[in-house]
Amino acid sequence: MVINMYTHLSGGRANIQLLQEAAVREFVKILDRCEGTKAIIWDESLGGPVGLVARYTFLKEHHVTKMYPLRSEAWTDIDVKNIIFITRPHQTLMDYIANNIHEEERKRKVSRKEYFLYFLPKKSFLCEKRLQIKGVHGSLSYIGEFRCEFFPFDNDLLSMELKDGYREIYIEGDTSSLHQSACALVALQKLYGRIPKVYGIGSYAQRVWEITKALTEEDGHVMSNEKGVIDQMLIIDRSTDLMSVLATQLTYEGLIDEIFGINNTTVNLPAEKFNTGEGLSTDRNTEKSQFILNSKEQLYTELRDKNFNAVGAVLSRMAKSIRSRANENHGEKTIQELKKFVESLPHIKSNEQSLATHTTIAELVQDVISSHAFLDVLGCEQEFLLCSDVDKPNSFIEDMIAKEAPLRNVLRLICMQSIAGSGLKPKVLDYYKRELVQVYGLKTLLTLGNLEKAGLLRQQTGSRTYHVLRKTLNLTAETPEEVSPKDITYVHSIYAPLSVRIVEQHLKPNGWQLLTEKLSSLPGPTFEDFQSSPSLSSRRGSFTSEISQSDIPRVIVVFFIGGCTFAEISALRFLAQQDENNVEFLICTTKLINKNTFLDSFIES
Repeated sequence: MVINMYTHLSGGRANIQLLQEAAVREFVKILDRCEGTKAIIWDESLGGPVGLVARYTFLKEHHVTKMYPLRSEAWTDIDVKNIIFITRPHQTLMDYIANNIHEEERKRKVSRKEYFLYFLPKKSFLCEKRLQIKGVHGSLSYIGEFRCEFFPFDNDLLSMELKDGYREIYIEGDTSSLHQSACALVALQKLYGRIPKVYGIGSYAQRVWEITKALTEEDGHVMSNEKGVIDQMLIIDRSTDLMSVLATQLTYEGLIDEIFGINNTTVNLPAEKFNTGEGLSTDRNTEKSQFILNSKEQLYTELRDKNFNAVGAVLSRMAKSIRSRANENHGEKTIQELKKFVESLPHIKSNEQSLATHTTIAELVQDVISSHAFLDVLGCEQEFLLCSDVDKPNSFIEDMIAKEAPLRNVLRLICMQSIAGSGLKPKVLDYYKRELVQVYGLKTLLTLGNLEKAGLLRQQTGSRTYHVLRKTLNLTAETPEEVSPKDITYVHSIYAPLSVRIVEQHLKPNGWQLLTEKLSSLPGPTFEDFQSSPSLSSRRGSFTSEISQSDIPRVIVVFFIGGCTFAEISALRFLAQQDENNVEFLICTTKLINKNTFLDSFIES
């Protein structure tokens, strides 16, 4: 039953349903380790992602009667035999677990509860030590691992959902996410076979690959694997392309995410805008309707990667098609034809519901993006994308500060100006800092410090990296082609994400060699590596024998270290649809991000 709910994951050559099923098997082992009723207490960052692996109905079948988020105060009245904690290995969360157990033990009457702890994806010696110090290590009947490195978001999309991974590396100096990324790549190769050819850009991309190789040598299992369904992998360090995160996404899915927030394929929208029954469920307290957005829904699959200006035409075409089906003349039909029509009625009904839902969502998005405020900001950022007026204080930004616009919105434009000009002139940077502190307070200095550490804000240096790459890689288009695009610039109307332009250039003959010269101005190295199987390493020319040219599409993993946006995903899907590329992408990321969630991780509250 669990399997049927996830059939949309099996669409590509690398069948993602296998990954979901492997995670379910791990989960079943955890749940079946203890008999009787169970409550799961989740690390809050995991409740949603694990829902992509197993639905609540599945948990109920395994006697899970209650679920709670892990918090510092203990939950009251958990009347079950077993409490299972599932958490990421963070010290603070160990304190929460200790508080929960102490509180339960303090008020226990006759029955004694059993406690189980599972770390996702790996145990941590420091966390176990912390539990000993807090005096609860002995109360835990079992400490194990829930090995689920990637969560399946769609048939071509996997995310580790590591919150604030970029901040941890650049601001806190915590590189544990790099080790977790490497573990995820080992797990991926165990499931889908060895990846023979690996390319990468950026110093942290290189670090991840070095750790991956060390882990595979220790394991031995991956290298003994034959080549699997994946032909190549490209690892991209987010720090090599920060502009693409900050630019406003103009695809249907990207806009829904930036305006309303898509979390683990789910979006919450104002309930009063929808007829009852349209949404998946309605939360009575907050008056929100919940919708699941993935390729299981045919109309959403068609809409999600389009520029928003192309959405209306698709909705109108579907409305006409539904109307013509409904108005068909059934008088002349044979019994067989009528039977066929009756069988298709549920499908027509679900199409009608789909159309009603997305027409309403499109209206909600349209209300936002047709406002003067949105269009003025978009105009300012597009000037930066085209490298105009990057050397002096921007009058639009000055006005925003004077009007006390939300700090995040102001900082985003300043960071875009900084990236476009390969830094700001010292006078301009000091001027902005002075203005920001005056209007938003002294604590803004901490945030500005974070942005500088993260490479989003800096003083200008001699080289004009973005300016040069914009020309050499055709990152911008003079005239937008939004409705019938011929190029990936459509995802931001006039700008092609640098990260995806790199992938596109790599697909061409000798692409990587030619790219290496063009990318020399970017921070960090470019690298390529080849993993041959032991049986082939002794033969000359083993590379060509492993990757034979054929009509079967190449499967390429594109792995973003530090997060990626829905616009980048749409741009990669666009490349995969071009016949000349003959490629299928499996997009992997440490986190799905947008301009808001990315900047929020650096803003000190």
